[in-house]
Amino acid sequence: MMIVGEMSKNAAIIVPARLASTRFPRKLLHEVRGKPIILWTAERIRAVAPEYPLYFAVDDDALERCLEGAGFQAVRTRADHPSGTDRLAEANKTVGAAVVINVQGDEPLVTGEQIRALAAGLEGTASVATLAVRFREAKDLRNPNQVKVVRDRAGYALYFSRSPIPFARDSGGQVDAAWLAEHPCYRHLGLYAYRADFLEAFSGLEPGFLEQVEKLEQLRAMEHGYRIYVGITGQATIGIDTPADSAEFEASLTK
Repeated sequence: MMIVGEMSKNAAIIVPARLASTRFPRKLLHEVRGKPIILWTAERIRAVAPEYPLYFAVDDDALERCLEGAGFQAVRTRADHPSGTDRLAEANKTVGAAVVINVQGDEPLVTGEQIRALAAGLEGTASVATLAVRFREAKDLRNPNQVKVVRDRAGYALYFSRSPIPFARDSGGQVDAAWLAEHPCYRHLGLYAYRADFLEAFSGLEPGFLEQVEKLEQLRAMEHGYRIYVGITGQATIGIDTPADSAEFEASLTK
């Protein structure tokens, strides 16, 4: 197991890496062109955001060996955490960063712009920062697996939902690409930055009613009064959730 020498004093990237996956068993160790997905992500982060210390919060021997064998730093965490945020909180007790940037282990196309935008989102009063991208297609706005977010004028989240928000009352909720071009609606991206004190407090917060109804963890923070800043990016994330996604990622490498 990695032993951290000098504690990070500002921001660090911590990637929660859990081997169990219902839809895609042992996904992070699945090889694309002979390299596990977790290493594609690790090398990408190191290439696009070399200014940030990089750690992986792992719960498995195989992931730890894979990462450390390739020269990356792994922090071993408990296997029974209920969420990736709880895993980050445990890992940061070792890392000691003031700001933790959370990139998912199955997002090998994350960009430096996205990572730096997350860090910038905590320059105000927010405890959490995240990103969103505009919807372009009505079918995506209707898709409950694509989470929607609405913001106030200063960029802070008002609400996250699996339902289409805001509701287009004048058209009875019926929208098309032309309507979306005139009325900005935003899809939440699963990238976050957290202040260390929030991470430490989060696991002790009682799960909220809205969180349990929508099955969206970020609503717990909002129900307890924490502010979430939502930056807008033109770059959508492409995560690998299924074997088909893995094949699509491999195909993108030849473009």
